Amino acid sequence: MGAALSYQVALHYADQLIDESLQQSARALAAMVHPDNAYPNSALSKNASTLLSESSGEPVYYSAYLMPGGLLFGNLKFSVPNHGAGPQRVFYTEQVNGEELRAIALVQPIDTSEGRKWLTVQVAKSHDAQQHLYRDLFLAMVIPLALLILTTSALVWWGIGRGLRPFKRLQQLLESRKPQDLSPLDIGDAPQELVTLFGALNHLLVSAGESIDRQRHFIGDAAHQLRTPLAGLKSQTELAMRESTSEFQSERLALVHTSATRSIHLVNQLLTLARSEPGNQSSILRVHMDLARLIRELTAEAVPRALAAGIDLGCESTLNEAWIEGNSVLLRELFVNLVENAIKYIPRGSCVTVRLQEQKGHFIVEVEDDGPGIPDSDKQRVFERFYRRQQDGSGCGLGMAIVREIAERHGGTVSLRDAIPHGLIVRIELPH
Repeated sequence: MGAALSYQVALHYADQLIDESLQQSARALAAMVHPDNAYPNSALSKNASTLLSESSGEPVYYSAYLMPGGLLFGNLKFSVPNHGAGPQRVFYTEQVNGEELRAIALVQPIDTSEGRKWLTVQVAKSHDAQQHLYRDLFLAMVIPLALLILTTSALVWWGIGRGLRPFKRLQQLLESRKPQDLSPLDIGDAPQELVTLFGALNHLLVSAGESIDRQRHFIGDAAHQLRTPLAGLKSQTELAMRESTSEFQSERLALVHTSATRSIHLVNQLLTLARSEPGNQSSILRVHMDLARLIRELTAEAVPRALAAGIDLGCESTLNEAWIEGNSVLLRELFVNLVENAIKYIPRGSCVTVRLQEQKGHFIVEVEDDGPGIPDSDKQRVFERFYRRQQDGSGCGLGMAIVREIAERHGGTVSLRDAIPHGLIVRIELPH
């Protein structure tokens, strides 16, 4: 737009320059005519040709008329403008042999021995001269303007890149952070304009960390405070049940005992969930451990509970060792939850198989049962906290939520699949 506007302004002044050149040529020719030269003079025509050819490299057409009288000299016959209005200067376009010329007609009086007459001098130039001037002006403007645009673009690109560099650094800091890392951001040599932004982000991170800490401490403290009286309540009900002689009273005590057992299980699950959440620093303490050994030990420990429930529990592993970096306490809780859920929610006479294998840089642990399975509509809901598909039993709806939290804390995933011909497969993928 700047180039177009500049070009239009240049055209305006170029036209003025052409018209000024025509006017100067016409005045020079008029000055050559004297009162005593009232008749055509070949010397006059020669002088005019010499004058105009030296003034410009382009062909110039001219003529001089004396009215009344006739042509004094010239190399082109122009149409004679009306000079009845007196002295005048007229710019116009002349058509000669299909060529368009820019022309001027200069009319002025001249006193001769025969009286006052009117001298008309006409000078015309081809539009080619005007076009050449336009082209020269265009090139003279466009080339510096193009260089200016390139230079300015490079400076703007460099300046914006340099100005946004702190934002890029901030983006990299945020993308490289782990979800549990709520420590303040390092401002470094950030410009003054970003200090406020960094300060607001750091304030937000500190506030979020304090809020998470308060919530986690409250859950932990509440669970610890509840666990002791609940354990005492369970012990007292067991003693009362053994000493009670009334059948009705024993039934009531059995209900209280069941409620206390479920409450203790809920408190323990809440404690485990609090430890497995991303904000808990204890959950990121990892050691070099053998996953294969852990799976074998947990399966062996669960065999008595499986036998008591009438479940056939087995372990299959293609690996003698499976070393990973993990938190042994949390991983133990993960697989205990899976095995106990399988034992708890499938009918007697069913089978549960714990399977360990390696695929594409991951260790795959599957807990498969041949029970009724889970409908597809509930496969995602079972990972919600406190969601229970069966309201009977001692479950609290936190087992699968804990499994997912612990798996994700170790960079793994958990998924549910249908077993063939029936049953459920819980699949855990953990990176090496």
